[in-house]
Amino acid sequence: MPRPADTARPSKPARTGGRVRSEEARDAVLAAAAELVEEQGYGTLTMEGIAARANVAKSTLYRWWKTRAALVLDAYGPAVARRMPEPDTGDTATDLIAFIRELYRVVEHPFRVNALRGLMAEAQLDPAFADQFQQWIQSRRAVVSDLLNRGIERGELAPDLDLDHAVDLVFGPFWYRLLVGHTPVDPTQADAHVRRLLDGLAGGHTTTQPPRAP
Repeated sequence: MPRPADTARPSKPARTGGRVRSEEARDAVLAAAAELVEEQGYGTLTMEGIAARANVAKSTLYRWWKTRAALVLDAYGPAVARRMPEPDTGDTATDLIAFIRELYRVVEHPFRVNALRGLMAEAQLDPAFADQFQQWIQSRRAVVSDLLNRGIERGELAPDLDLDHAVDLVFGPFWYRLLVGHTPVDPTQADAHVRRLLDGLAGGHTTTQPPRAP
C-alpha cells in the first residue's frame, strides 16, 4: 500500500561535493544525527541512515567525521548543552538542584540514555574518540565548577574547597547509576542529593590532617 502523501518525505537529489559541501550541508548532517540518535538510540544508528536523513552522500560524512561516534558527539554535545541549564540564582543549593534535576531527567528519554551509554563505551574502546569525549565531559564539568566557584565567592562554600572532587561528587552518582543500573536515576531525588552533597562538603572543611598510615 502506498504511503500517504502527507507523511512521505520529499525526494531531493543528494548533495555530493564541491561547493555544496557547505555549512548548510554540515548543519543538516548534525541535525540528522541528533534526531536519529534520540529516535532509535546509538546502537542501531548508522552513517548510512544519517546521510539519508540529511540528504547527503555518505562519503560527505566521512570527509568531516572519521567515525560514527565522533559525528554523534559533535551533534549530540551541543544538543545536551542547549537543554541543560546553567543556573545563576544567587544561591548554590538552588542552582545545584536545578542543574541536577534536569541532568537526572534524561531517564525520561530512554534513547538519550542509550546514546550516553554508547558514547561512554566507545570512549573506552577508541583512544582517539576518548580525547574528544573528554573535551565534551570537561565542558559539562566547567558549568558545575563555575556554579561552585560562585558559591565560594559568596561565602556559601569553603574557600579551600577541592573543586575537582566536588564536581566528581555531582556527576558521580549520575554516571554510576546510569551505567551500572543498580538503582534508578530519579529526578525527584535531586533535592535530597544536593542536601547530602552540601552537608558533606561543609563537613569536610577542616584543618585537621588525617592520620598517616603506619
